[in-house]
Amino acid sequence: MSFLKLQFRPGINREVTPYADEGGWYDCDKVRFRMGYPESIGGWEKISLTQFLGSCRALHAWTALDNTTYIGVGTNLKYYVMRGTDFFDVTPIRSTTAAGDVTFSATSGSAVIEVSDTTHGALLNDFVTFSGAVSLGGTITAAILNAEHQITRIIDGDTYEITVSVAANASDTGNGGASVVGAYQINTGLDTSVLGTGWGAGTWSAGAWGAPASTAIPGAQLRLWSHDNYGEDLIMNVRDGGIYYWDESTGLNSRAVALSDLSGANKAPTIARDVLVSDRDRHVLAFGCDDEFALGVQDPLLIRFCSQENITDWETRSDNTAGSLRISTGSEIVSAVKTKQQVLVFTDVSLHTVQYIGPPFTFSLAEVSQNVSIASQNAAVAVNDTVYWMGKNQFYIYNGNVQEIPCTVKEYVFDDFNQFQIQKIMAGHNTEHGEIWWFYPSGSSDNVDRYVIFNYLQNIWYYGNLARTAWVGRGVFAYPIAAGTDGYLYYHEFGINDGSQNPAVGINAYIQSNSFDLGDGDQFMSAWRVIPDITFRNSDGSPQATITVKTQDYPGGAFVQEESNIVSRTATVPVERFTTQQYIRLRGRAMAFRLESDQYNTSWRLGAPRIDVRPDGRR
Repeated sequence: MSFLKLQFRPGINREVTPYADEGGWYDCDKVRFRMGYPESIGGWEKISLTQFLGSCRALHAWTALDNTTYIGVGTNLKYYVMRGTDFFDVTPIRSTTAAGDVTFSATSGSAVIEVSDTTHGALLNDFVTFSGAVSLGGTITAAILNAEHQITRIIDGDTYEITVSVAANASDTGNGGASVVGAYQINTGLDTSVLGTGWGAGTWSAGAWGAPASTAIPGAQLRLWSHDNYGEDLIMNVRDGGIYYWDESTGLNSRAVALSDLSGANKAPTIARDVLVSDRDRHVLAFGCDDEFALGVQDPLLIRFCSQENITDWETRSDNTAGSLRISTGSEIVSAVKTKQQVLVFTDVSLHTVQYIGPPFTFSLAEVSQNVSIASQNAAVAVNDTVYWMGKNQFYIYNGNVQEIPCTVKEYVFDDFNQFQIQKIMAGHNTEHGEIWWFYPSGSSDNVDRYVIFNYLQNIWYYGNLARTAWVGRGVFAYPIAAGTDGYLYYHEFGINDGSQNPAVGINAYIQSNSFDLGDGDQFMSAWRVIPDITFRNSDGSPQATITVKTQDYPGGAFVQEESNIVSRTATVPVERFTTQQYIRLRGRAMAFRLESDQYNTSWRLGAPRIDVRPDGRR
């Protein structure tokens, strides 16, 4: 008898068959590699017990001059600024009616209120806040009406419905009085992409009756935000919509306002696809925006920038540094990513750099590469001056040149991928572990449910299942922060448990090897003992993990035998000790190894276990 040392190559490889990749790992979930050895990933915990409304697809963290830390949170329904554990709604106001333009009508026995407002411009799920209303005469009091409401049904361009907390009675015959004012927040957006421009595309009632929908109509595309801090203030942009500004000094109860409405605004863009701040030179750049001579008419390839240190001055003059650039290749700007030295601008077919060069031209524009793609606005992330991104069928890196990143899980990702929801792809940087995470929707899901990781320190790939829609790396905060599909923000790499449930539960983490054999697989083998090599450091209590050994007779055959045994920690002083050996009884031409755990307060790292095997006959 002899011990077979199980020491597998780091990373997951799904590009070849499990039998051809003998000595490698085949499958995993919620596992990473440290120094080449697999371990369970870190846990996550809710930042706040308060939920945000909608699906969050943008996060930005920054620090004010007094060291107060904030997080900008953009969802398809709202925009929030988070301080501490509280969300503050700073969603801009689209329009405010004159007093008396809004009237109400109630039906006895129903909590649905019909609201009349000529050419209201609202969409389904929009929010409106009423003030100045009086009681309708019965249970529908002034306090009920004078609040924020979400529109639950659009009847026509002049009428819609809201639902209140109580049902009206027979005395609710009034109309709210002659002083009602309605303040409408900017139109909400979709949380699921709808392709095409015909019937059913976009938001209900967004266009004229019988007219085909278009992504130019408010609410007719997936709601994405871009945002950046301008000093201690915040600038934000609804993709293919307005640009807004939130002044930190006005307080958390104040709302963002349109950039073009700021005092002294001069030729400020009113529509854009992306926005960011060039930190070195203090210019705000708007991508895919309207020209200063055709405000309101979007040019999807135009880049404009304000004058240095002057967010309101966008007019091109000889006495300032405002100006514009236009990309000549492609049909639209898809994304812009800021690095330390320059800004990378992606179109649908090319990549360009925008770099500050000073007067008189201020910025230079150079094409870096053609015939490259990017999957979505949020599919790229910068690590210093290196940018990683997911294309439509490949992964790329830019470090002065554009290169494809060889990927050992490429087919696994792109062959089971929902192309209709490609705009939901989001990239994040996990600094501590040298990882780039891409979250994406699998082929059977309309929502993000998977991730794939490129570890640029070890040059390996691995993947798993986790629903996250936005990410901001460690920096302003001590831990990475991500948005869940459940309306909560989470600290990641925080503890070792899944804090999405109450109480928290263990993380279901596993890894499974490819098949291995003796010699060239020309003989059967029997196994009777496993010597584990695993550490449970950072775990509490009595952590356990399950080791499973499986056998198969032929590469294409199913596993015909398997035995599982639990490895448990028995002592931690003076050194960690655990189960010394496990007895099994298996026979096959090839074997595979699996380690998994879903126990609370359990974190594990695998070393190089041994299996006691010997050559054996067929019987």
